[in-house]
Parts: sequence; C-alpha cells; structure tokens
Amino acid sequence: MKQAAILVDVTRCTGCNKCVDACVNANQLGDPKHIPQQEPDGLSVHRWLAITESPEGSFVRKSCRHCLSAACVSACPVEAMYRSPEGIVLYDQDKCMGCRYCMMACPFGIPRYEWDSATPIVGKCFLCNERLSEGKLPACVETCPEEVLTFGERSDLLALAHERIAQSPQKYLPTVFGEFEAGGTALLYLSDVSLDFLGFNGATGEEPYPALTWNWLEKFPVVSLGTAALATGLFWIIGRRMQAKLAQQQKNQTPEEK
Repeated sequence: MKQAAILVDVTRCTGCNKCVDACVNANQLGDPKHIPQQEPDGLSVHRWLAITESPEGSFVRKSCRHCLSAACVSACPVEAMYRSPEGIVLYDQDKCMGCRYCMMACPFGIPRYEWDSATPIVGKCFLCNERLSEGKLPACVETCPEEVLTFGERSDLLALAHERIAQSPQKYLPTVFGEFEAGGTALLYLSDVSLDFLGFNGATGEEPYPALTWNWLEKFPVVSLGTAALATGLFWIIGRRMQAKLAQQQKNQTPEEK
C-alpha cells in the first residue's frame, strides 16, 4: 500500500505559524486571527495544525499522525474514520454518530470535537487530501518558508531522514520519531530535542494501538455495549436529520416570515 507522509525537521522551524494559517485557509476553518474553542495545545475542531514549544524552547508541529495502524479507525463503530488508498486517515461526518471513541483511542490525543454545535463533527488534519487529488502539495508544506516540511512516500522520507542523521549526527538525535511508535506513523520527525511531550514516550511503545484498543473495549459487556451504541446511533441520526430539516426550513423562510 502507498503511504503518503510528511517529514518534519524540527531544527529548521522558526515558529512563524505560516503553515497554520495556510491550513486554516485551505480548509476554510475561519479567520486565522480568530481562534474559537482553542485548547491549551493550540488544536481544536477549527485548528487542525498547531505549532507548540518543547520544554527546551524548540518549535514543533502538532497534528494528526496518520498512524499506519490507526486506533481511531479501529475504534470507530460506524467507519466514519477510515484510511484512503494513500494511507491518509480520513473522516466521513455523515456517518459519524458522535460517540467520540476516536478521541479516546488516539494515543496522541489529536481528534477534537465541536462541542457547541447542534450537529457536531470531529476535526483533525486530513493531509489536504483534496489538494493531493489535484496534484498539489499539502498547504502547510507548500507554504513553509524554511523547508521544515517535506512531503512524499513514507519509505523515501525515512531514507532521507536517516541520511540527514548520518550526515549530521551532531545536529540530530539518532531517532526518526514516528518510524516505529504506535506501529509507525506518517508524520515523521527529525529533532535535536526529545519529543516525549508529544506522546512519543515509553508508554506509547511500538505496538499498533488497535489491538490495545480492542483489549480495553472487551472489558465491557458486549451486549450492553452494542445496545448502547445502537441507541446512541439512532438518537444521533434522528437528531441530525431534525436539525438539518429545521435549518433548511429557516433558510427557505421569507424575510416577512422571519
């Protein structure tokens, strides 16, 4: 299977946030200067990419890792989270029933929920999948003025990363972060500082998370879990349809009726 990926060279990042603005504009997430529902790490349903600081003061990208064995995909009971043929973890909001299992399953704490909406969705990076289908680069990669980001096939980027480490061993830690963690990710990092604060720590391990996720879910009674999921799903689907119908009715009202 093909695996689209991004290599992040932490040593080159100046924290200019131009990649964040490009992501916001490309995905129509709102005014780059106005950040609704922003959480401490900078991510929200309206911000899929954030530049955060390591304890040492280095600027580090934070976004969906597009795990090779994605726990969010495995945990989703309605296949709202799924992988594309290019290995990109995508999301179908029309299928989503709002259970938020994807949020609980993600070992890196990435998916965010639209808490203040009547028809909420989950937000995260989709690696500019639509732009890729048009032969373009992800907006963040195209915009970065310091060439922090390199887009390509994961195997090629791993080779490039190890080549940079071999050429400048004094510049980088001898690890490509994301090569093995949680079964491997499509967001790879070269860094001169520890990235434990992103979730790349001993607790993450190298085992793919879907197996761990199902081990955890199996602790619940199968029947009660299935019944609860079915009830929640029906309630959610009905609620979404009612909200959509109401919104359409309001849209069709004349000024006098309003």
